[in-house]
Amino acid sequence: MSKIIEEKEERPWIPRTRLGMLVSSGKIASLEQIFAEGYKIKEPEIVKTLIPDLKSSVIGAGIVQKQRDAGELTRYTAVVAVGNGKGWFGVGKGKGPQLRSAIDKATNTALLSVIPVKLGCGSWECRCNQPHSLPFRVTGKGGSVKIDIIPGPRGLGLVAGESVKTLLDLVGVKDAWTRTYGSTSTTSSLAYAIYDALKKTHSLWRE
Repeated sequence: MSKIIEEKEERPWIPRTRLGMLVSSGKIASLEQIFAEGYKIKEPEIVKTLIPDLKSSVIGAGIVQKQRDAGELTRYTAVVAVGNGKGWFGVGKGKGPQLRSAIDKATNTALLSVIPVKLGCGSWECRCNQPHSLPFRVTGKGGSVKIDIIPGPRGLGLVAGESVKTLLDLVGVKDAWTRTYGSTSTTSSLAYAIYDALKKTHSLWRE
């Protein structure tokens, strides 16, 4: 399951943290600066302000029912991924009494977990130095799911399942081979495995 979330009308943002005030006043103008200075993002509006072209996609949604003395309690769960197609990516889970509230919570969590992803051309067949893939092979794990993402030559496309394609497209990865292991039908585990793998492109690149 995957769809782009339609934007709804929002109330004006009133910053509640020091970082939020710095962003709102224009003293911090990029996420790169936030990561370089080691700030922790605690307001999703910070990411929305600094990356206005960010897109959100519902990767999975479900219903959780619990039997209680007063009756059956029904709650919804959602997994949402965000990205701008230019190297920023986040994943989040949310629960709520309604599907809309679960999606909203998951979206906010995804915004707070946004990370920089290093794009590049790590394919020995290509070496075009364009940011169409990843700079090197990465492996990630989430729950019972493991994924390998291998840089591909320009024009290859994404050799992956639909959910993986949706997630990598949000990042800006256009050409790659992927191999998945485990219970890939568990969308949350799959999403977090990809998140874990992509996180390494930034940390390993800096080492």
